[in-house]
Amino acid sequence: MQTLRLNANNPEDIQKAAQILREGGLVGMPTETVYGLAANALDGKAVAKIFAAKGRPMDNPLIVHISKFDQLYKLVREVPPEAEKLAQAYWPGPMTMVMPKTGCIPDEVSAGLETVAVRFPSHPAAQALISASGLPLAAPSANLSGRPSPTTAEHVLHDMDGKIEAVLDGGACGVGVESTVVTLATKPPRLLRPGGITLEQLRAVLGEVEMDNAVLKPLAEGVKAASPGMKYKHYSPKANVIIIDSSFEAYKQYVNAHKEAGTAALCYSGEAPELEVPVVCYGREDDYGEQARELFDALRRLDEIHAKTVYARCPEPKGVGLAVYNRLIRAAGFEVLRLE
Repeated sequence: MQTLRLNANNPEDIQKAAQILREGGLVGMPTETVYGLAANALDGKAVAKIFAAKGRPMDNPLIVHISKFDQLYKLVREVPPEAEKLAQAYWPGPMTMVMPKTGCIPDEVSAGLETVAVRFPSHPAAQALISASGLPLAAPSANLSGRPSPTTAEHVLHDMDGKIEAVLDGGACGVGVESTVVTLATKPPRLLRPGGITLEQLRAVLGEVEMDNAVLKPLAEGVKAASPGMKYKHYSPKANVIIIDSSFEAYKQYVNAHKEAGTAALCYSGEAPELEVPVVCYGREDDYGEQARELFDALRRLDEIHAKTVYARCPEPKGVGLAVYNRLIRAAGFEVLRLE
C-alpha cells in the first residue's frame, strides 16, 4: 500500500481523506493533542483495521471524534448535565468524556465495554475532516502500539508508511500529549487519563472529581481498561527508561557515575552541559506545557541516538505536569529510582 501524504491546508486533500474514510480506509489525522489514526467509528470492520495497523490489543478502547456537540446524542444513551457543563467550558479542546454508549457504537470501538469515549477536537483540520466525511471518527494515536505517540506527520509515516491509506499533514501538534479523559459513567466523575485539561480545571466545573488509581500506578490485574492510556506500558522508546526522582545535583552525580556505552539522559533544557552522556531535553523545568509538547519527540530522538539505557528527570505531577508524569512513568514501565 502506498501511503499518501496530504496537505491539511488544501480543501481538495481534505476531501480525498474524507473519501478514504467513507470507503473504510485509514487516515492519519492531525489534532491539537497528537496525530490520530482515524476510521469510520460506526464501521466495525474499518475500526478493526486500526488495531491491525498499530498492532494494538483489541481490549484497549478507542476515542470517537466529533465536530459538533449535537453529534453526541447519537453516540451516547444520555447526555448528563455534567457533560453539557464540561463541553461549554472545554470543547472543542483536549478533553474526552466517557458515557454509556448507544447501539451504533461497535464493540471494536468500545472494547466490549458499555461505555464510549467521545471528544470534540479543536484542530481546524480535524474538524474539517470529520465534517467532510460526514462520520464520527474513531482515532487512537497514529503510532505502533506501545511506542511514543506521534506529534508530526513525519512521526506517523515513520510508524505507518505502507500500512495506511493516507496521512493529513497539519504540522506539529500544539498540546503534545493525548487528551484528558474523564468518565461521567461513575459518581463522582473520575479522571482516567490526565492531559491538557487539568484535574483542577475539571474540578472548577464539576466540583468533586476523583483521580483513578491507574493515573499514577499500574492498572490492577484483571481490571479492564476504561480508557486508552491505562495499560501498564505505553509511549516507550526502544531503550530501557529509568526515572530518577531527585534534585538535579543528585541526578547529575548518579548519571555521571553510570556513563556506560549506550547510556543517555532525558532532562530539562539547560542541564546538558553538566552531564557526561548524550542528552535529549524535553522542555524547561518550570514549563509543564513545553514539557508536554516536547516529550514524545524527545522519546523518539532517544531511538535516533541509539540509546540503550535512559535516565530521565522526574516531572512534577501537578497541572499539565501530571500528564507528562503519567506518560513518562508508563514509558519507564513504572521503574523509578528515588535518590536522597
